[in-house]
Amino acid sequence: MLAARFLHTASVLADGKVLICGGSGAGGALYSAELYDPATGVWSSTGRMNISRLGHTASVLSNGKVLVSGGIDAGVVLNTAELYDPITGTFNSTGSMIAARYYHTASVLANGKVLVVGGVGAQDILNGCELYDPDTGLWNITGSITTARGLQTASIILNVTVLVTGGMDYGTLNTAELYDQNAGTWNPTGSLLVGVEYHTMSVLANGTVLVSGGLNARGSAVDSTELYDPVTGFWNSTGSMSIARAMHTASVLANGKVLVTGGFVDYATIAVNSSELYDPETGTWNSAGRMTGRRRWHMASILTNGNVLLSGGQDEAYNSLNTAELYGL
Repeated sequence: MLAARFLHTASVLADGKVLICGGSGAGGALYSAELYDPATGVWSSTGRMNISRLGHTASVLSNGKVLVSGGIDAGVVLNTAELYDPITGTFNSTGSMIAARYYHTASVLANGKVLVVGGVGAQDILNGCELYDPDTGLWNITGSITTARGLQTASIILNVTVLVTGGMDYGTLNTAELYDQNAGTWNPTGSLLVGVEYHTMSVLANGTVLVSGGLNARGSAVDSTELYDPVTGFWNSTGSMSIARAMHTASVLANGKVLVTGGFVDYATIAVNSSELYDPETGTWNSAGRMTGRRRWHMASILTNGNVLLSGGQDEAYNSLNTAELYGL
């Protein structure tokens, strides 16, 4: 990449290119953005954001633009949002969120609106949720999640429901909740078997949801994984990973398997370079080889050709990385 960064976002655009925004570099939050072209394997600069930010979210809208929201910059929690236009290669401000937040989640709903959930505010962990309307460029309050949380994961399931799991609220959470976009309300569902933050969540081809790794209440990574059945609302254990990991990535491949890469074991250890594949048919994990370098807090993007692009992150010496690599089937 042109700039070393971690805690950035990576978005696959309609033309297949990958947009990287912000993150943390050697001097703090970045406002730069860049594009990866899978056809050439080359990175190029594009318009920069109006505000430096890390811990933000980026959502590809139905009109092809990318909504960037929230984050933190030099200790200031942000409520600002901006839109990236792939045609002009520029960022323009849009309506600001009602609440400033970072380490939140953002999900594009079937109706095109973007649901932002929880996160860390200037003074507290948040339970407030908001909806962004691309037609008006405005945010509106929707139902609050039952338990305030940051560092959670969120996935669209059954095409109309948002499942939120884990995270932290002055303690690691095992609770999970479902958002009904028609009613604008939240309802509890089955709790995780192990409370985690910095975990990953992947929707499998059969509709079940795989949660892997993360940090437990003791601050140590776990190797456990579990499956959520949206029909019953219950979680069940599945095969354990070969090593414990958190701050890793998880990507659902075209063959239905889940690729997990990198991460770290606990705050006293370095990043890892191992990767592994989860097979939903057998419920087991197998090695997928080693990355070219150790990384955590990186991003993984599934390209239109099925390959997975890994970008940035931190290495074993806590350096921001500008390296990228490809995993191919």
